[in-house]
Amino acid sequence: MSRKFMLQLQTVLPILVGTAIYAFGLHYFVIPNQLMEGGVTGIGVLLNYAAAIPLSLSTLILNIPLFLIGWRKLGLGEMAYTLIGVVSLSGFLALMEWMIDKGWIVTFHNSHDYLLAALYAGVTLGGGLGIVFRAGGTTGGVDIIARIASRRKAFSMGQFILISDAVIIGISLLYIPIEKVLYTLVTVFVASRLIDFIQDGAYSAKSFSIITEQGREMAAQITSELDRGVTLMPARGAFSGQSKEVVYCVVQRQEMRRLKNIIRRIDPKAFTVISEVHDVLGEGFKEE
Repeated sequence: MSRKFMLQLQTVLPILVGTAIYAFGLHYFVIPNQLMEGGVTGIGVLLNYAAAIPLSLSTLILNIPLFLIGWRKLGLGEMAYTLIGVVSLSGFLALMEWMIDKGWIVTFHNSHDYLLAALYAGVTLGGGLGIVFRAGGTTGGVDIIARIASRRKAFSMGQFILISDAVIIGISLLYIPIEKVLYTLVTVFVASRLIDFIQDGAYSAKSFSIITEQGREMAAQITSELDRGVTLMPARGAFSGQSKEVVYCVVQRQEMRRLKNIIRRIDPKAFTVISEVHDVLGEGFKEE
């Protein structure tokens, strides 16, 4: 197997595993207990409550126009893993619906203690999404619009997603009791903490210092594939005396895997230092 194929496989497999866990959490904990979720998936859950529309179908249909917008604005290269996430999520949701209908899976419902359902919903949803995000993918939906908006507005993806989730969960008050909405907030909190934990920290970005002999080529690929600014600095090995370059750039957490793949592809021998970034100001991030 080629090195390129193995790198792609290392990204695709976690996305499939993550969407499978996420789909399980939705059908095993969220829907049986009339809890909610944010984003496009949350709209699909509402449609399931209001009109009994299968979540697998509504999620796929709602994501199609958003994917086309993302394809036009961001390019197919950046949307490729999102496409995998959207299709695999709908597929696993359909599989769960079929298995539940056959009686092979008995969903968790506890009318006396919804807190247990809310906690485990947060664990499965956050665990699944955390794995997907760590691999550099998304499950589509609001994430696509947030990624586009974050490039042009003075707010981050996280802020945009938080606002949209609040609106969708607020609308859910028309269909589910307020106590279920309050339990949903527990689910959202647990899921968000677990996502941050799986992604190794809650910081907004990571900085890469890459010492390589292929600085120009690497900078060009980072600019082309990630649309991130890159700084090149001359360097010289103290022992070898050989001229090199330091490629410095800052990326969002979900872009780390893609940048690592670029480094491995262009210069597997490059020396890379990855640092935590507490805050980032400037183009591509938030501006003040």
